[in-house]
Amino acid sequence: MYDDNHQDAWSLETLAIRAGHQRTFEQEHSEPIFPTSSFVYESAAEAARKFGGQEPGNVYSRFTNPTVHTFERRLAALEGGERCVATSSGMSAILSTALALLSAGDEIVASRSLFGSTVSLFDKYLGKFGITTRYVELSNVAAWEAAITPKTRLMFAETPSNPLSEIADIPALAALAKRHDVLLAIDNCFLTPALQQPLALGADLVIHSATKYLDGQGRAIGGAVVGSHTLLEEVFGVVRTCGPCLSPFNAWIFTKGLETLSLRMKAHCENALELARWLDGHPAVEQVFYSGLEDHPQHTLAKQQQKGLAPYWALK
Repeated sequence: MYDDNHQDAWSLETLAIRAGHQRTFEQEHSEPIFPTSSFVYESAAEAARKFGGQEPGNVYSRFTNPTVHTFERRLAALEGGERCVATSSGMSAILSTALALLSAGDEIVASRSLFGSTVSLFDKYLGKFGITTRYVELSNVAAWEAAITPKTRLMFAETPSNPLSEIADIPALAALAKRHDVLLAIDNCFLTPALQQPLALGADLVIHSATKYLDGQGRAIGGAVVGSHTLLEEVFGVVRTCGPCLSPFNAWIFTKGLETLSLRMKAHCENALELARWLDGHPAVEQVFYSGLEDHPQHTLAKQQQKGLAPYWALK
């Protein structure tokens, strides 16, 4: 059976292999896949209790599935969060967060260096429902504070940015968010918990596109939100009701991907640094955008808040 009593003493690598697996009575060694839409009960009374929330247990795979729960528990353990809610994609993770925590008239302050689809979601779709987004330079803490108004409810950033490797000062943004009673969400898909843990740096929420490095092999689409039980219960409500859920098969793929996460991210970073240094001295290259290079403006900050340098770079 699942026992997390000793997880605090486990390394990240052990958590990536062992955390979250609730072993069945078959005593399987590897995590099983539960490709089922629904579940059976001993009686109608038991079903009524579980559907009504009076008794824990699986109800319907849109919001309760053992394979999905394994992935959620494991990723929460890796990020140091109380809870994780998995979603059908990284964009659905952002959408579910917004639907759960924002209302008409609220405002978002976001980094100008966001994924294009995130900008479209904020401007074109959330904007339809009276939610305004103000964009600022990722690394300019003063600009973030200047953009906050009494209506601001969420600060949202990707760090490092894609593709220019700009770095946000997460502890500084977290302090700013707390001072103004605003939530801070960090998109961590390009570093993963193997290299950065935003919750430990003061963020309230971590967003993932599991499609990227969590899987690492381009096999499936998925997303996740990690944070406190209180905030994630609201996100869970959106997934349960609106249905942007992760499939059991994709959850299993991501769970297996986590097993090699530390090894893969270490190799990515080592290769990225070696190539960046080589390109930095190449006569055909004007500039390399990589926080691992000593002349990057946020190189020191990256070393302070990350466990490793970025696994990617861009060049001009």
